[in-house]
Amino acid sequence: MTAPEGFPPGFFDRLDPRPDAVFYGPARLVSHIDEAAAAAVGATYAQLGVDGDVLDLMSSWVSHLRTPPRTLTVLGMNRVELDANPAATDRVVADLNADPVLRFPDASFDDAVCCVSIDYLTRPVEVLREVARVLRPGGRLVCTFSNRCFPTKAVRGWLAAADHERPAIVQRYFAASGAFLPAQTARRPEATGDPLWVVWAARS
Repeated sequence: MTAPEGFPPGFFDRLDPRPDAVFYGPARLVSHIDEAAAAAVGATYAQLGVDGDVLDLMSSWVSHLRTPPRTLTVLGMNRVELDANPAATDRVVADLNADPVLRFPDASFDDAVCCVSIDYLTRPVEVLREVARVLRPGGRLVCTFSNRCFPTKAVRGWLAAADHERPAIVQRYFAASGAFLPAQTARRPEATGDPLWVVWAARS
């Protein structure tokens, strides 16, 4: 796979090259971050005012929104996990690494979120361009992540980076897409077990 400009060759390779549908076939109805970090995700969404029609990318059985938005479209790899998400109003099974195109009309959503999954994208720049396309004017993409992952499925560039370097990787994704305003980043201080970082930006 050819890396986008600005990323070294092999950055988006993974230890497990099998199709993601194989790895994500079994349902995993578990928590991928601890309670404090999960609460910090919800607090982040509340403080940023994530609401309206929301797209949850690479989602699972929980979306961490404290208050259900008007609509919540969850897009992920496993139908059982998505069906178990009580906040979802629409569920879409899709593999963004196989096809980064989002099957939604332009300007479909007020905001989008991506929780502890940005490290698995092998075509993040293409995905972010698509996210910008389906966001309404002023709409934001909010990415939250910790230091936990499935190491065989995270991209090599992510695994090679130190924890404190990873927000800069996500900022580079936003910048390389050419579709967002400059990204902001923060570390949530209340996540004292599993650390939690946030990178977000509005569509340009």
